[in-house]
Amino acid sequence: MIKITLKDGSVREAAKGSSILDVAKSISEGLARNAQCGKVNGEVKDLRTILNEDCTLEICTFDSKEGKDAVRHSVSHVLAAAVKRLFPEAKIAIGPSIENGFYYDFDTEKAFSAEDLVKIEDEMRKIIKENPAIERFELPRNEALELMKDEPYKVELINDLAEDEIISFYKIGDFTDLCAGPHVMSLKNIKAIKLLRSAGAYWKGDEKNKMLSRIYGTAFLKKADLDAHLEALEEAKKRDHNKLGRELGIFTTDEKVGQGLPLFMPKGAKIFQTLQRWIEDEEERRNYEKEVENLLNLLTNKQREVIYLRFIKALSIQEISEILNITPKSVRKMIYRAIERMQQGKIELLFLLMFLR
Repeated sequence: MIKITLKDGSVREAAKGSSILDVAKSISEGLARNAQCGKVNGEVKDLRTILNEDCTLEICTFDSKEGKDAVRHSVSHVLAAAVKRLFPEAKIAIGPSIENGFYYDFDTEKAFSAEDLVKIEDEMRKIIKENPAIERFELPRNEALELMKDEPYKVELINDLAEDEIISFYKIGDFTDLCAGPHVMSLKNIKAIKLLRSAGAYWKGDEKNKMLSRIYGTAFLKKADLDAHLEALEEAKKRDHNKLGRELGIFTTDEKVGQGLPLFMPKGAKIFQTLQRWIEDEEERRNYEKEVENLLNLLTNKQREVIYLRFIKALSIQEISEILNITPKSVRKMIYRAIERMQQGKIELLFLLMFLR
């Protein structure tokens, strides 16, 4: 038997070789139904993961970030499966979960159109309704390369892996993909999906590489949650800087230049210049104030007072001597010693004279 410490601190015993899902079932059937993945010793793992030694374990449902990621990562594979059904010539690249959704990159002859996205989304729903088995398996490097020989991007990813790296795959129905996981046990509880848009993306984010076609989407277990998310996206569009910037005459874009590079209109250029000057002034002020504070902390209270009166209040030596009731010679001597101490702190006297005025 092994000891498993749960999130609430309680300890359960389980047979060696139990899976995370087995442990979830031993806690409650309801938890097992809602579980999407687990965290073993802080590391996110598939529910299929076998436990062979004492560990900490957290069962992750869709309410957790890890649970959402597992669901959306699985749906990204459904997206890839649907694309391969409809566009067999497409080459698959990568398809991770991201904040609030997922994406998958494809190498295709032409970019996906809005009509294509509708067809792909419909095909994804068919696959989810079919509820194909989801299987995880591992292969040695040579067999993995043979399996993915018709997918050049997967071959490249396999070759990028360290020699001792575990090479794992997930099979959803007749679609197999190179993937470290985790994935959900079943698609049947995923009731709401939506493909949001397509865009271009360089392979591995490097502009020297080929431009791929990326499809973005999201997924929820409940349609009501998806509807609320889509409504929030629509509200955000109303405050989208791209939309507002054009409407207010701040910037425009040109297809010859590219949508990612805004071209400032006169009003936008004025705003930019004003902000730039403010940032430069603010950085200068903050840095100087910090340096001044560090500088003055090197001095005694009396030396700080003399420096303040001389360089900030701009009083004469005679005026300072009268205020402090000491001789002018003592004032000069005190200033000299203060400057000498600040120079020891590797602060130039010139700095003092320039900014402590």
